[in-house]
Amino acid sequence: MNLKGLVDQAKSALQKNPDLIEKGGDMVDKATGGKYAGQVDKAQEAARKAVGAEQKPAPAPENKPEGN
Repeated sequence: MNLKGLVDQAKSALQKNPDLIEKGGDMVDKATGGKYAGQVDKAQEAARKAVGAEQKPAPAPENKPEGN
């Protein structure tokens, strides 16, 4: 198999399961203690765009009732 074939397989896999991009970034953050979190986030976004994967929506803030 040539390099283009491998790249196409990787793109296909990431399009089908874009959570792999997030998981990979989380592993890098864990290994580096979050030192490069900003750069990792940018790389994840670039990877999503490169493979045409949807970005995960940001988690909604929790609505906690105010205590009286």
